[in-house]
Amino acid sequence: MAKLLGTGLKAVTLGPEKSGLFGPTVLKNKIGSVAVGYPVKMGRSLGVTACARPAQAEKTRKPRGIMKPRPISPELQEFVGVSEISRTQALKVIWAHIKANNLQDPKDKKTIICDEKLKKIFAGKETVGFLQISGLITPHLL
Repeated sequence: MAKLLGTGLKAVTLGPEKSGLFGPTVLKNKIGSVAVGYPVKMGRSLGVTACARPAQAEKTRKPRGIMKPRPISPELQEFVGVSEISRTQALKVIWAHIKANNLQDPKDKKTIICDEKLKKIFAGKETVGFLQISGLITPHLL
């Protein structure tokens, strides 16, 4: 048994049919858990990489948090055109509108000059800082 790169893992060979130069090698750490590793080329010699599990197909998750679609206020519905949207998607639509209509202040790009559509969403404000946008759409996400 040989130590492997100072990680606390020891390489254990199970015979020629179970391990070899191109096959998997079983690795055991000090507390007895087992991982399967495959040899990879490191310089001139072959080393062993450890992986906890074989590759699995990724599961698709339901969106959570700011990625979860939520019902929105009528003002924001009129602006984005849908009845439910996630916070991130709403911000993308707002920023696309800002960029398309050139609503950033030319002297200070951090300041947004609101047009009539944005004034409905941003409580009638004439100008808004770009960091305030996320906070100003919070009341519209129900």
